[in-house]
Amino acid sequence: MPDNAFAELKTLRDLLRYSVSRFNAANLSFGHGSDNAWDEAAYLLLHTLRLPLDTLDPFLDARVLPEERDQYLALLDRRVNGRTPAAYLTGEAWLQGHRFKVDPRVIIPRSPISELLADGLRPWIQNADDIDFVLDLCTGSGCLAILAALAFPAAQVDAVDLSEEALEVADENIAMYGLASRVSTHCSDLFNQLPACEYPLVLCNPPYVNSLSMQQLPPEYRHEPAGALAGGDDGMDLIRRLLEEVPAFLAPGGMLVLEIGNEYDNFAAAFPHLDPVWLSTENTEDQILMLTREQLVS
Repeated sequence: MPDNAFAELKTLRDLLRYSVSRFNAANLSFGHGSDNAWDEAAYLLLHTLRLPLDTLDPFLDARVLPEERDQYLALLDRRVNGRTPAAYLTGEAWLQGHRFKVDPRVIIPRSPISELLADGLRPWIQNADDIDFVLDLCTGSGCLAILAALAFPAAQVDAVDLSEEALEVADENIAMYGLASRVSTHCSDLFNQLPACEYPLVLCNPPYVNSLSMQQLPPEYRHEPAGALAGGDDGMDLIRRLLEEVPAFLAPGGMLVLEIGNEYDNFAAAFPHLDPVWLSTENTEDQILMLTREQLVS
């Protein structure tokens, strides 16, 4: 598009229409906060113009200043030409209405476990105050640890990751929510560097993408840390270790809530003796499972 043609993009409506056309022509992949071109374009535009992210209609026919248009179009080029996920362009991601700082040191928050935490894991947990300790393994940005602390106000939460860089981001988010007295980060390879503790609740969103799927990931996902995604040939490498080691860190009656994404078949093949409870969310049926300590030790 010739530079002088951009002058015809005068309003938010013009820029949105142009953005959707660019996104569709480039065959972008979504899944880092939005699932379609319109929603992502609206988010990027509202963020760039520092407008409320949930209020688009009143501004659709508002005119933009030339410098505002140039700033947005530069961001748009990074999204289209670099296939950079929107969250890395804006430095933030939203999960269950909560904002988290993100950058390429961490996977972009999108775990459906967040939906279960928003409901306090009911009916499996009847009284939130009964949960005194929570362990969040593979915490990344710390989003699930923070949501767990908000869901269970009496709990101390340990947030664990192997990546020191990821924990730097997690610490920023914990501080942003004023939860440093209740949420602690630990650099550990699963349980290896953790002190002994019996947790009534362990959360884990591990790397679980199988090797074939890793090879087929869209470019957007290749911007994320590979170590936070790759789970080995069948996606179960870390999960095998987890299921073997976690009983020693679960309290009697304690629960493990584990995300496995689209690896249901590989999970069932690797652990045919297990009979977990599958926890459904609005958009998932067989991606999150729950196992008790008693199931795992037996």
